[in-house]
Amino acid sequence: MILLSSEFSIDLFKSQVSILAGTLARLDRDAPTYRKDGYNDFNTFYIQAASGTRGGSSGSPVIDRQGKAVALNGGGKNNRSSSSSAFFLPLERVVRTLKLIQKGKDSNMSRWGTVFISRGTLQVTFRYKGFDEVRRLGLKRETEQMVRQASPTGETGMLVVHSVVPGGPSHTKLEPGDVLVLVNGEVTTQFLKLETLLDDNVDHEVELQIERGGTSLTINIVVQDLHSITPNHFLEVSGAVIHPLSYQQARNFRFHCGLVYVSDPGYMLFRAGVPRHAIITKFADVEILQLEELISVFSKLSRGARVPLEYISYKDRHRTKSVLVTMDRHEWYDIPKIYTRDDSSGLWIARPAIPLNSLLLASCVSDLGQGLKNEMSELSCEYTVVENMPQVNDMELTNSITSMDANYDHDSKGAYFGDENDVSTKTQVLGDLSRSGIGLVDSSSCEIGEIKLEDPMIMESANSSPHESTTKAATNGLFPECVIEPSLVMLEVNVPPSCLLDGVHTQHFFGTGVIVHHSQEMGLVAVDKNTVAISASDVMLSFAAYPIEIPGEVVFLHPVYNYALVAYNPSALGALGASMVHAAELLPKPELSRGDTVYLVGLRSLKAISRKSTVTNPCLSLHVSSSDPPCYRATNMEVIELDSDFGNAFTGVLSNEHGKVQAIWASFSSSAKPKSGGSLPFVRGIPIYMVSQVLDKIISGGDGPSLLINGVKRPRPLVRTLEVELIPRLLSKARSFGLNDDWIQALVKKDPIKQQVLRVKGCLAGSKAENLLKQGDMVLAINKEPVTCFQDIENACKALEKCGDNDGKLSLTIFRQGHEVDLLVGTDIRDGNGTTRMLNWCGCILQYPHPAVRALGFLPEEGHGVYVTN
Repeated sequence: MILLSSEFSIDLFKSQVSILAGTLARLDRDAPTYRKDGYNDFNTFYIQAASGTRGGSSGSPVIDRQGKAVALNGGGKNNRSSSSSAFFLPLERVVRTLKLIQKGKDSNMSRWGTVFISRGTLQVTFRYKGFDEVRRLGLKRETEQMVRQASPTGETGMLVVHSVVPGGPSHTKLEPGDVLVLVNGEVTTQFLKLETLLDDNVDHEVELQIERGGTSLTINIVVQDLHSITPNHFLEVSGAVIHPLSYQQARNFRFHCGLVYVSDPGYMLFRAGVPRHAIITKFADVEILQLEELISVFSKLSRGARVPLEYISYKDRHRTKSVLVTMDRHEWYDIPKIYTRDDSSGLWIARPAIPLNSLLLASCVSDLGQGLKNEMSELSCEYTVVENMPQVNDMELTNSITSMDANYDHDSKGAYFGDENDVSTKTQVLGDLSRSGIGLVDSSSCEIGEIKLEDPMIMESANSSPHESTTKAATNGLFPECVIEPSLVMLEVNVPPSCLLDGVHTQHFFGTGVIVHHSQEMGLVAVDKNTVAISASDVMLSFAAYPIEIPGEVVFLHPVYNYALVAYNPSALGALGASMVHAAELLPKPELSRGDTVYLVGLRSLKAISRKSTVTNPCLSLHVSSSDPPCYRATNMEVIELDSDFGNAFTGVLSNEHGKVQAIWASFSSSAKPKSGGSLPFVRGIPIYMVSQVLDKIISGGDGPSLLINGVKRPRPLVRTLEVELIPRLLSKARSFGLNDDWIQALVKKDPIKQQVLRVKGCLAGSKAENLLKQGDMVLAINKEPVTCFQDIENACKALEKCGDNDGKLSLTIFRQGHEVDLLVGTDIRDGNGTTRMLNWCGCILQYPHPAVRALGFLPEEGHGVYVTN
């Protein structure tokens, strides 16, 4: 007996064939079990052999000495301590199927037609047990003798019931341990004979004679059509694949066939914490037993609705888990569709799962501004938790409390949240503030802002003014901490796998932000771009001052600096919440200096904590090397260093002793990647003036196109920038390159502390400076004024805006290869939108080259090309 294995080499026009000799060890080996939650063969014998086969050879034919195929290589097991084993699938049932297909071809003559292959099942798993073991189960001696006489010579055992699928035709009739004796009066001890009898009696009753604990029983069971419990359709919604539970998985999990099974949670269910292999039992308070019932509920829900979902899992089958599902608000995915297999063509045909005029889709075609305004108005009713207010009745209060209970309790890292999902997840667990770049951890520890409404502290806060609360709390903590706490927000950010733009490779983020503006019309939160990386994301805000969670919208991503602005609708907080939440007081001037005392304030479990620290370096120049694949990295930034902090996972703000915010304590992404995947974060301070200058434009009105915030159009702020990556060089090094004493003295006079000059590392491809500045150029002056830091470049760009210079060019004096050169270099205007267009084509994500790609220094000349981000 030899095994023929085919392997493909690098040469695509040739194949290498290897013939491996094998020795058969057993002909009645139990079918191997590969996975507890995947496909496993059963109710058949496998051939076990000692063979040198390896992974990738599955499906290779096993041939005898005459060259006839007798089995199929199905799997193997390699042990370091023993020899390798291979498992071969016999071909008897394969031959039967082949003959039926050939017969169907002969009857159609001209073409291959759809051939029905009858398959019968009792939804029972049998195991082959030796006579000695069967006797211990109670088999009578006379029965054993009868079976031995009626069986082929050499028969060594009988078939025993191993498991019965609940709800199947054998449920309540057969039990584990039952010994099969006769089927329709015939002694049946082999799987092949049993399967033949079942396939020939589909939808007919068969008579089984069994022995149970030494008692003979005769049971009649109707053979079920296996095709009827094999799913031929599935629902695709928000990337999730949901279908009736198949017989294969029902057998693995011991659940009823046909239950609503989550094959892949996709995006929407993934956000809620629904794991792979979950069985949905209730959705929006409606019992779910069939897929059609789930679709009916979907058709009645509007975008942005938050509804409870209950499910069970085979890993914890006796406990029902509950999560809160947020219906997609942004149309990240196509409309829900039903895919049905067409047996005549072999294709899966898609059709809309819900009517096109349903409420779910109607919200997509409404006016955007009015739609968002109405949506936020509805959210204000949904999320507001108000006590002792006459307009809120008991039922509304109960619904509000229910809407807040986002229970993320689900199975720990398993098939989907680990190796089954290509998208890794970056999370920050609020309890211990551990941030990492690994695959999604068990979200049961991530219950955000979970509180008890009857907490006396909350009752006290509800009946006192913010000032009184601050005064009372000041006795228990540092004064800056108490002043800033009502301005702090925890952000949970989810990026759809279909929208992983700009090199973002993780899907889930947590971080702390600070409210920089709060009025009746608009609220704005500033947060680092390591938390909010792109605008194509779902943002949820949890407020430290008030127990509520509401959605936010990314309205500004600074094209250079490491921060973003997220808008929220203050009306969603309710009257009480809006009064307790307020914006932080910003203090852009004077700038921090070395030795200044600051207070680092942030959130832990939605409670403010703080520590007193000292500024060690107020203007540290960042230099983060490029990553692969390219993604955002901070450039041309001077940040703040402290002598002590809470670690790389802690973000928040820096304030003075009066609670005025002087900087954002932000998370930055480095190019280094830990073993678990993802970038390694570090924290530094971003001076608050970088935020306030853009904030002023949004509030007073910028000079860009319209920006829709809470249904109100506001001018979008534009940022003029010199798209050149600069790095500082010490003047001592610059002197070695030939910079003369006059310029060195001028630069030292301009900044006697830093004593540096800015050197060009590279220009962004497609920028106006690309063909003018070269790597290694030293920027000495702008408009004859010496330049020593990034802020000098920024101030020069601002001056162009103030003077209304439409040309937008800077007069630069540079030092290049021993010579001074005067250049007029154009600046570029960016709107803070980030990437706004993408194409998802068969899972391939295409977009315009983002800044991190352009920073590599090359773009195709014609149209700047199309970038494949995923």
